[in-house]
Amino acid sequence: MEPKEISRRNFIRVSGLASAALCLGVYFPASAKEEVIVSKAAADARGIEMNAWLQIDTDGKVTITDHRAEMGQGSFQSVPQIVAEELEVDLKDVNVIFAQGNPKKYGSQITGGSSTIRGSYKQLLHLSATARTVLIMAAANKWAVPVSECYAESGNVIHKPSGKKFHYGELVVDASKLEAPKEIQLKKISEYKLIRKPLNRRDTPIKTNGEAIFGLDKRLPGMLYAVVERNPRMRGTLKSFDSTAALKVPGVKKVFKVQMKVYDTTRDGVVIVATSTWAAMQGRKALHVVWDDSGFEHVNTIDIVKRQEELLKTSEGISFKTQGDPDGVLKQSSNTIDVIYQTPYQAHSAMEPLNCIAHYQPDKIEVWGPIQAPDWIQGNLSDEFKIPKENVVVNMTFLGGGFGRKAFLDYPYEATLISKEIGAPVQVVWSREDDTTQGPFRPGIAYRCQGAIANGEISAIKFRVAGQNLDHWQGGKRDKPNSSTDEGFVKPYFNSIKNISFSDINFELPIPPMWWRSVYASTHGFGYESFMNEMAALAGKDQLDFRREYLKDERCQKLIDRMEEVSGWKSRKKNEGYGVAITECFNTTVGQIVKVSRHTDGKVKIDQVWAVMDCGWYVNPDIIRAQVEGSVLMALGAATIHEITFKDGLPEQRNFYNYLMPRMSDMPPVEVHIMENTADAGGVGEPGLPPFSPALTDAIYDLTGNRIRKLPFDMNKV
Repeated sequence: MEPKEISRRNFIRVSGLASAALCLGVYFPASAKEEVIVSKAAADARGIEMNAWLQIDTDGKVTITDHRAEMGQGSFQSVPQIVAEELEVDLKDVNVIFAQGNPKKYGSQITGGSSTIRGSYKQLLHLSATARTVLIMAAANKWAVPVSECYAESGNVIHKPSGKKFHYGELVVDASKLEAPKEIQLKKISEYKLIRKPLNRRDTPIKTNGEAIFGLDKRLPGMLYAVVERNPRMRGTLKSFDSTAALKVPGVKKVFKVQMKVYDTTRDGVVIVATSTWAAMQGRKALHVVWDDSGFEHVNTIDIVKRQEELLKTSEGISFKTQGDPDGVLKQSSNTIDVIYQTPYQAHSAMEPLNCIAHYQPDKIEVWGPIQAPDWIQGNLSDEFKIPKENVVVNMTFLGGGFGRKAFLDYPYEATLISKEIGAPVQVVWSREDDTTQGPFRPGIAYRCQGAIANGEISAIKFRVAGQNLDHWQGGKRDKPNSSTDEGFVKPYFNSIKNISFSDINFELPIPPMWWRSVYASTHGFGYESFMNEMAALAGKDQLDFRREYLKDERCQKLIDRMEEVSGWKSRKKNEGYGVAITECFNTTVGQIVKVSRHTDGKVKIDQVWAVMDCGWYVNPDIIRAQVEGSVLMALGAATIHEITFKDGLPEQRNFYNYLMPRMSDMPPVEVHIMENTADAGGVGEPGLPPFSPALTDAIYDLTGNRIRKLPFDMNKV
């Protein structure tokens, strides 16, 4: 594999291969319900702009255009693994390039919602199988033999009776002239040689030897460097600045005001442009700025929490979903529970801080960087700068983590503004302090959960949610509930619980909220599944058996069986605490069991985590295990170590010295099990996070009798 950036000229050249290569892609005819696979030659003849995902040249080299970002989730391994399986080629012969932003060609390119594989695996399978089929057809034509006598293997087409063979490169010219067949036979799962195999990731070597190009590594001729001193309170404005001292710093070229759009408002800042990032940073230190922060509330965390609690006690909120009559049942019940759970604000803290290179020209914009949503960026820059979309080029590099933050529009927009002002390409780099303090943040959310038990069974459940609503910040109507109010809650619950409701309480603050790994499920999972554990206790039942009663569909029953089996749930010992949670997001259900005990030093420690994932069809079990392990560690940090708190409207945490990260010694043993079935693919990169915190707190309750309802908490103090 040679995963490298590709210039616009080379991209056009590679994508334009026709007579010298087999180039297959898909297009979306208005009259068809599904996409159609065509060759490049056929597409040109029909005047069709197709999505050119797959090319094979005369050397037999396969090139895949990956339309999604690679930010650590493994798409540079899993996408080639899919293609190589159905195409019958060796993985070492597969090259991967990043697609440029172009939703007309590629559809959605957002790398979020764990959608890379689940959103495109069927296309990739059919595309690869189609390429294999037309190559076999081309070989059969050359030999003048029936297609049924030929098969593909290791980049060759072989004639069974004679043993004659052509390598793919010898067939691509003829194959490119053939009409792609409409009916393709895909392999059965039992026939897979590569898919579902724990193959080593092919991007690991280049990411460890320095060859991989991340956003911070990218360089352009004549490029300048910039940092921005932004108002630490987003709604504040710039009153004045003195650049005298900054301009005396060697290498500093220019200092000026910039306004970065953040949702429907702006964040004022002062740009320092220099010949190096270091010079720009030194110039920033010498800058003198006066802000005007009047006219809006300066929030404090203690007040945020109190306001959420008060709203949960006094407001019914906006109904999201109701079935049955939970209010009526709760009023008449004597065996009830009414509790509040609270989760904190969080920063994204990706390993690679935000950065972006932009080159603005009067008739063209081109950007490079760690970008999760190239199609969104292309559309936004086109709209904001009144330049046709086809003249806005968005180039993806590798991402050093994203977690949703690098799908936002603000930082490429700001870089483009700066490039326009200075008339040159510029790389804008955010410091770790910028990244930590300026957000947008995962919103802290509070939950009021009420439930009733009658005769050992759930008779009613009522959930109310108070937290910032991303829908509102993205232009949604204030009288509508959060569209993700029940995210994380396992859908089969609705089939078994007759009286249940969810409502969203409008909660507005001058703090920009943002997606975070597993989005709302990362917080909802704690509230909803912690409450299910409390309901089990109120009913006097085992937590896992309790879920078995209400998650009655076959896949959930098998998942629970597996959880029970791998954890030794039925043979739990005294002085050991076991906790359980099951959550669902992005079409994947994950159950986790956490085991804790009090060690000789008196502290409660995590001894083991068992995670069982049902993601349907999947590619690489090693990637799944890595993603679940990473999710557990990220969830552990958010549950027990770090949070963003506000004082006088300012985040109190600035860098890793007070926004602490989990250390290697904090990582518990994690055992990951994958359910085998033929269901459609679900997500992998995010669903492993939500069940951890409720399973952990349930385990602590099981051991100590102490019920934890507010995150984060200190493991050393339970």
